Amino acid sequence: MITSIFEFLDQNLGGAFWFPFLLLGVGLVFTIYLGFPQIRFFRHAWQVLRGRYSHHDDPGDTSHFQALSTALSGTVGTGNIGGVAFAIFLGGPAALFWMWATAFFGMTTKYVEVSVSHKYRKLDDNGYMAGGPMYYMKYGLQPKALGIVLAYFFAIATVVSSFGSGNMPQANNMAVGIETSFAIPTWITGAVLATLLGLVIVGGIRRIALVASTLVPLMGGLYAAGAIAVLATHYDNILPSFMAVFQQAFTGSAAVGGFLGASFAYAFNRGVNRGLYSNEAGQGSAPIAHASAKTKESAAEGMVAILEPFIDTLIICTLTGLVILSSGVWQEKHETDFAVFDTEIVVGEFSESNPTHVAQLSAHLDLIPPSNDPVKPFTGTLTSQGGAFDLTGITILHNRSIAENVMVLKAGEAYTGPVEIADGALAESGFTLRGDSLLHSVPLTAQAFKSSFLGSAGEYMVTIGLVLFAFSTAIAWSYYGDRAVTFLVGTRWVLPYRMLYVGGFFLATIVDTSLLWLISAVTVALMTIPNLIGIALMAPEVRRMTNDYWRKQDGSTEESQSSG
Repeated sequence: MITSIFEFLDQNLGGAFWFPFLLLGVGLVFTIYLGFPQIRFFRHAWQVLRGRYSHHDDPGDTSHFQALSTALSGTVGTGNIGGVAFAIFLGGPAALFWMWATAFFGMTTKYVEVSVSHKYRKLDDNGYMAGGPMYYMKYGLQPKALGIVLAYFFAIATVVSSFGSGNMPQANNMAVGIETSFAIPTWITGAVLATLLGLVIVGGIRRIALVASTLVPLMGGLYAAGAIAVLATHYDNILPSFMAVFQQAFTGSAAVGGFLGASFAYAFNRGVNRGLYSNEAGQGSAPIAHASAKTKESAAEGMVAILEPFIDTLIICTLTGLVILSSGVWQEKHETDFAVFDTEIVVGEFSESNPTHVAQLSAHLDLIPPSNDPVKPFTGTLTSQGGAFDLTGITILHNRSIAENVMVLKAGEAYTGPVEIADGALAESGFTLRGDSLLHSVPLTAQAFKSSFLGSAGEYMVTIGLVLFAFSTAIAWSYYGDRAVTFLVGTRWVLPYRMLYVGGFFLATIVDTSLLWLISAVTVALMTIPNLIGIALMAPEVRRMTNDYWRKQDGSTEESQSSG
């Protein structure tokens, strides 16, 4: 029931055909409206980041670098390891192209949302900066009534998303990754990391920024080194992988190996969707971190934010994508326990060697299946003998592929007896299906790293990177949530929120990962839509802020030259 609700919401929000057009459209319009700021302001952004224009008495709680690190720690998370793998699993090489497009236009979107949010930040009851889209919406947006409605909707969505996007998927992926690599039970991982999380976030933005500014460079460097090692192993596949990304961008990804193919619409939608989840451009989360930066010039902090999608998506996500594509593991089947959410038993015996069957299954698994879909879910009773189904007249699908060597287990042992199937799914709990199928998310990335000369050490490197990425993301999102709570009900409710946040982090270590990805997709959309509406309405003010900033810079340069 819960899965059905979130599937419906995802299909009509982040998964809807119009959502990628809205996201890319706003970025494209602002890119033209502001004259390609992601290119023109890029060099200046690095100068601001290094503190060239900073003054010690500027208002705020963190330096430019600490604010960027906090925002990056919120975006450089499991999306860079598992999210990219998930996008390629769904849409093939073409999905990576649309992640790049999202990042390029997202650089402008970041500039806009951070600049205007920084301008309308306020001091909270404890003397710390509180900012984000809810503040520009309430205090700067016209008509005022619309601004207030959007502000409170966004703030509520941020609190929910702090659990559904920044907290629970991160915790779950960490726990599963550590269990897979080091055989440590998920609840132990959850208990230890939840305790560490609590110790960090209780210190507020200054402790969060200090931890983030240490973790981000460390984890980024370690992960990049591992990815380069994998690419060196498969160097001869790098160029063909790049070519596949561009060749299939506007046609959809062709079926290859165990991958059943993906239409253009599917690759486009999922590439943009995962791109947003990775760099969060337009979502409105990063402006909350940047609002803490010490500066009187809000446009300057917006320029620093331009660097986020560049680092997060155009560098780190690209490394992950090329690692997966060049290794070829994205089209290979590997033994895995089947997630209920990703499993379907259908009527008929389908084969990957039959082009008609492949086309039918691909259409069945597409964003919108055809109305005359010949692939029907199976309902009835199957018999398992010694752990094996009689596959006469049926096909088992898992992870968008035809599953092979499927075993039926109950309490960890091969099961003999009847198994009830309802609408393509197991009707009874207690059963586990295990077999060979495509992989997605973190296991796919780990398999790609293992395929290099690093061997099993590659998997450990992914796990370590995953823990660092995910933990830093959870830290940043706790701050986003507590600033939203401050906006909604005041600082007195921040401590109860933090306690719930830590509790949710622990709970997520024992929840099905596929459902969590679905929840995160929904909550991301609930933040993004009101924020995109808001910044679109603030467009004239953003251009005035930009022009004013450059006039001041030109004046400062002239004054410096005349005094010299």
